[in-house]
Amino acid sequence: MSDLAPGEATPPPGASSSSAVSASHSGPAPHPHVTSAAEERRALIVLLTVIYLMIAGFGLVIPLLPFFAQAFDAPAWQVTLLFSAFSLGQFIGEPFWGKLSDRIGRRPVLIVTISMVGLSYAALAFAPNILWAFGLRFLTGIFAGNISTLQGALADITPPEKRAQRMGIMGAAFSAGFMTGPAIGGLLAQPGRGALGFQLPLLAAAAFALASAVAVVLLVRESRPEGPPAIRGPKPARVRDAFAHPVISRVVMISFIVVVGFAGIEATYGLWTETRFGWGPKQIGFAFMGIGVLGAVCQGWLSGRLARTFGEATTLTAGLVLMGVGLVTQGASPTWQVAVLGFGLVCVGQSICFPNVAALISQSSPPHRQGEMLGLNMSGMALARIGGPVLAGQLFSAVSPGSPFAFSALLVLPALWFALQVRGKVQRLA
Repeated sequence: MSDLAPGEATPPPGASSSSAVSASHSGPAPHPHVTSAAEERRALIVLLTVIYLMIAGFGLVIPLLPFFAQAFDAPAWQVTLLFSAFSLGQFIGEPFWGKLSDRIGRRPVLIVTISMVGLSYAALAFAPNILWAFGLRFLTGIFAGNISTLQGALADITPPEKRAQRMGIMGAAFSAGFMTGPAIGGLLAQPGRGALGFQLPLLAAAAFALASAVAVVLLVRESRPEGPPAIRGPKPARVRDAFAHPVISRVVMISFIVVVGFAGIEATYGLWTETRFGWGPKQIGFAFMGIGVLGAVCQGWLSGRLARTFGEATTLTAGLVLMGVGLVTQGASPTWQVAVLGFGLVCVGQSICFPNVAALISQSSPPHRQGEMLGLNMSGMALARIGGPVLAGQLFSAVSPGSPFAFSALLVLPALWFALQVRGKVQRLA
């Protein structure tokens, strides 16, 4: 029998700590290694620092990829394949690292994966052609498939009733990294020099990742809960466990649907702004920096407050609505100012949407399977990121530069339908 009991649902807003723990945990306490509020705060600060450094390196690379690929004379479909290659690696890596972290601990998994990400960025700086770039992006994706391990580490040190807020704070650290990284990448890039003009930003990304790995070695303590290891059954059984759960199954579908569209926008954004407004790496970098500031504020402050007031499922639904409005605004924008406004609405929607996705999954999973269930969700998102950029590249080339935005906005509709179902399920199970 699966230990993902349907009754292990999100506690209602305002539920006490003791009732929330008993409602969402059938195993040991989630945080045996932190014994005081002061230690909990220190563990949180250290973990957020690690996340910031790692994502700053990731954010430094993402806006530059279209221009990096163009330096090898790559057409639009090959540009988007650079994003898909990374996501294919993540699809393979996420469930593996998440489950491994449930068995051997979060700390060793983070040390290995983050270190290898740094070395992969360094190797990409010296890629001789686009084929090498594809291979290195795939390898980087495998080792960058550690987001579920980071989410699991955060869930380990967080009581259930605080998880939506803490996932929002984690999202703020992500946004801070995206705020810093793209600006640095835009300033360091020299697109006039071809592929050589991207060596310095890629080496800077490697330095950020390696600094994050050093921070794990020196500062991070193991947080994995004591208890039975994750189930060693066949992968189809683990997937069936997740999709048999009334909350987890629908939340995973929301993640997949939304990310299919957003990954396509992410992959074609540089090409679209270059076509529409004549932007280059510097303008893209500063746009991402501004959005990173907005995302950090929304995820660090707004998301948690909304979840405490209205509940995770309602906040998730509202975030999807904002994303849809932002995608329509962005795709139909007559000027770059309106495009940035639409981009901002999408960012706010994501900022109050995805922390609650992770919170709903972690609260619906027993402690010893949190990494596994979060890993399955991240794996589904990685799968969406494989197909999304390929489809968007075809739409961009064959239909129109703005067609990926229209497609992404349409995908929000089925995601909203699932979100309303999640809201009903949570209210009945509370």
